[in-house]
Amino acid sequence: MLNLPPVQAEIDFDLAGEVAMEDFGCLLAGYVSTGLMMTLCGDLGAGKTTLARGILHGLGHPGSVKSPTYTVVEPYDLAVGRVYHFDLYRLDDPEELEFLGFRDYLTEAFLCIVEWPERGYGHLSVVDLAIDIKIRRWGRSVVLSAHSIAGGVIIQRLDALGGSDG
Repeated sequence: MLNLPPVQAEIDFDLAGEVAMEDFGCLLAGYVSTGLMMTLCGDLGAGKTTLARGILHGLGHPGSVKSPTYTVVEPYDLAVGRVYHFDLYRLDDPEELEFLGFRDYLTEAFLCIVEWPERGYGHLSVVDLAIDIKIRRWGRSVVLSAHSIAGGVIIQRLDALGGSDG
């Protein structure tokens, strides 16, 4: 469990299928601001990488997006700036983030997307938007929680599109 600041705003969406998850990521990309830290939580197969793929495509990445499970981080140089996609699943100890230079990534990133953030407990102090994905029979339940002003702005904009407040 991450130790995050209080939730400033929350919104949830029901998404039916992989295409809906990727489309939602593209939509979400339109509201991302510089220096944002976004975490993706959910069980294996919940759709974390699919959501990240949609975000990256929405930011202009034309190619494939693979889960950085073995490499821990995958950088993307896009017109908006550098985006780092982290997957902390294979970390044995959160201290490994220090050896990877995790803080350095944060200072130069337009956006950091972090899958399995609970594995980096104590090193993810600046989370703007936490996204929790739950597997349901009909698809996925996606809950976005803002922990900063920047995250709150994203939720306000999404709320105007018809999400259901949590």
